[in-house]
Amino acid sequence: MKIQIDTLAYTNRLCWLPPEQKLLFASVLLIISAFGHSFIQILIALWMSIWTVIYARIPSKTYLKFIYVATFFWLTSLPALVISVIEISHLNLVENDSIVGLNFGNYYLYLSHHGVVQSWAILTRALASLCCLYFIILTIPFTALLQTLRRIGCPVIITEILLLMYRFIFVLLSTASELWVAQQARGGYRTFATGMRSLALLIGQLLKRTIDNYRQVSLSLESRGFNGELRVWHPYRYHQSKRYTIEAIFGCALLIALEWGQNAGMVTRI
Repeated sequence: MKIQIDTLAYTNRLCWLPPEQKLLFASVLLIISAFGHSFIQILIALWMSIWTVIYARIPSKTYLKFIYVATFFWLTSLPALVISVIEISHLNLVENDSIVGLNFGNYYLYLSHHGVVQSWAILTRALASLCCLYFIILTIPFTALLQTLRRIGCPVIITEILLLMYRFIFVLLSTASELWVAQQARGGYRTFATGMRSLALLIGQLLKRTIDNYRQVSLSLESRGFNGELRVWHPYRYHQSKRYTIEAIFGCALLIALEWGQNAGMVTRI
């Protein structure tokens, strides 16, 4: 996963655009999606998908895998959002909210109309926000992103923590993958009991190797005269695009106008 994300970030068709421009564009859309209605959020998700898949030429299968992961987490929280339980004696309180329901003893289990609306709002907002974040991750190399954050005044300590977290996350995943393959080759997951025992050993070894790797990194930094700041060299080989700039400005203005129109319509109806 690390190699794939880094490769796409360095080789996509928008890699020549300034990272400041892409970061500003995605941030503006992220703000709009946080306060917009579901229709606006769907438009943002579709538009950012066009930028990521068509303009940047990110493989659609890879992009859809990220979307599937977000949708899976939404599905796991769906029952808690749309299903409610109430005592039968208070049934009159949910007559307008219940779509369909069943009686279980003294309780009434029903599908909530408010929960369905809320789950749909969560889904659209999550997809719009994730599409903006995926655009940043898949089109801006992480070192360029850190340099951009430093240029706009982000504290150095935050960028260094982000750099270390980025490295150790993938070290953790790589180590876990190696240990799992080794256990799988030795039949460590043939039965449920054996699998649980192997999983416990994997977690213990993973923690031990992560701590050892952290100590090695600390020693290597000290031996190289680390003075409290990690400096990453990154060449600035970008140039502006009037076409993409005009499209981004016009699209954001159109989304804001549509959102303002929807708010005005709701006020008029009220």
